[in-house]
Amino acid sequence: MPTSKQAKKRMRTDAVRRVANKAVSSAMKTAMKRVLDAENTETAQAALPNAMKMVDKAAKKNIIHANAAARNRSRLTRAASAS
Repeated sequence: MPTSKQAKKRMRTDAVRRVANKAVSSAMKTAMKRVLDAENTETAQAALPNAMKMVDKAAKKNIIHANAAARNRSRLTRAASAS
């Protein structure tokens, strides 16, 4: 447990940020699954812009690394055109 006042505050702020980051990460993963698990090309292509947007937002907020975002965008594009 933290002893200093500043360490206690860090624990509080970390908890708030963890919840916010989890929400962004979860929304990104859900959007990606909609593209990857699409039954046909039309639905995958329709879900692709939203998924790309969510991946870019997560990368901008440093929730995922920029290279991971690029890798995910590439996977999504390939999956959308192949389904």
